[in-house]
Amino acid sequence: MSASLTSGTPAKLILRFALPLLIGNLFQQLYGMVNTLIVGRFLGVDALAAVGSTGGLMFLTVGFVQGMTAGFSIVTAQHYGAGDRAGVRRSFWASIVLGALSSAVLTILCLLFTRDLLELLSTPPEIIDAAFGYIRIILYGISSSVLFNLLSNSLLALGDSRPPLFFLIISCLLNIGLDLFFILVMDMGVRGAGWATLCAQFSAGLLCIFYIMTRVAALRPHARDLRVRAQELLRGARIGLPMGFQASIIAVGAIILQWALNTLGAEAVAAFAVARIIDMVAILPLASFGLAMATYVGQNYGAGNIPRIRQGVRHCCALSLSFSIAAAFLNIFGGRIIIPLFVGADQKVVTDLAQTFLNINGCMYWVLALLFVFRFTLQGLGQSLVPTLAGIMELCMRALAAILLTRYFGFNGAACASPLAWLGACIPLALAYFFTIRRLKA
Repeated sequence: MSASLTSGTPAKLILRFALPLLIGNLFQQLYGMVNTLIVGRFLGVDALAAVGSTGGLMFLTVGFVQGMTAGFSIVTAQHYGAGDRAGVRRSFWASIVLGALSSAVLTILCLLFTRDLLELLSTPPEIIDAAFGYIRIILYGISSSVLFNLLSNSLLALGDSRPPLFFLIISCLLNIGLDLFFILVMDMGVRGAGWATLCAQFSAGLLCIFYIMTRVAALRPHARDLRVRAQELLRGARIGLPMGFQASIIAVGAIILQWALNTLGAEAVAAFAVARIIDMVAILPLASFGLAMATYVGQNYGAGNIPRIRQGVRHCCALSLSFSIAAAFLNIFGGRIIIPLFVGADQKVVTDLAQTFLNINGCMYWVLALLFVFRFTLQGLGQSLVPTLAGIMELCMRALAAILLTRYFGFNGAACASPLAWLGACIPLALAYFFTIRRLKA
């Protein structure tokens, strides 16, 4: 059921809206953790390293899809906040057209160049074949990823965050079940994990289609809305494509970091893969608050209520900073309990390296909390330039750490990459937010 975020206490609305996003993302990361556990414990460290070595390329494609579809939904949220129901339907249909075109182009490009990129990244010879077999299957399902992310983000634009949560939970449970079946029963190795992910994503997309067609009249286009309008296509592309490219720019930095990690050997790659899974779970509340702000700001901007946007940003910063402190405490003091669950108690080198990563990143979660709030607020206002420039700053800082710090400090240098990237991006985003709000207020 759609809900307006243009009235009521901002902190309560943001928390209530972000909670289903957080639970859904937790289930998604739960799948990632179970997938890592199954691969690491039943297929070995080399198989785990093979899956982990594709992390940068996965971020490149999936990040683009998530950023692009989130941008499309901001246009829908602005129409919804302004009370323009016809505009909601037109923008939704335009996002479907843009999503179909983008998924076709992405699939072709990724399948053509993935093997070359893995070789360029110095993927260890003993794991490159398994890595390529895994990620190629994932790339076959780009259209499924676009479908689910586009439809779920469109529901979020209407303030409806519960159905995407339920569909994501079903998808994750199906993913885990198929993981066990394909890997343990069918003996398909890491390729089984890829097929499980593809099938689960497609199922989630089908559930979204069924829900929208039966329950969400606001998104069902009328016959007159099916005529593609250049104005709606351009408006969606102007926000969505830069947000997708911004995520890809950030991912390029992650790929460069992956290249540096690959030169450190399979143990370093495995440690990074495990620590990254734990790290992602810890920062999910921060990301969920950011996503909630995109819809909150989009609706209130459509309604022309700038003071309410400022109030929402203050409330969200307080919430997000509180969660960042709790997440840092858990990772720094509880990491050595969690890490052995994935690699076994006998992998001391992997455990020590992974804990180093969690210590360094945890100390800077507060910067990431502010980064998410400011970035998604600017995107909710329809701005794309500064968030893209901030993404370029993330790329530069992460690449600097990968090329220089990893060379001189090894894994410790690689672990500093994300905190440096967060700091480099947060400063321009914060400045842009304050100048933008001052201009809009005037």
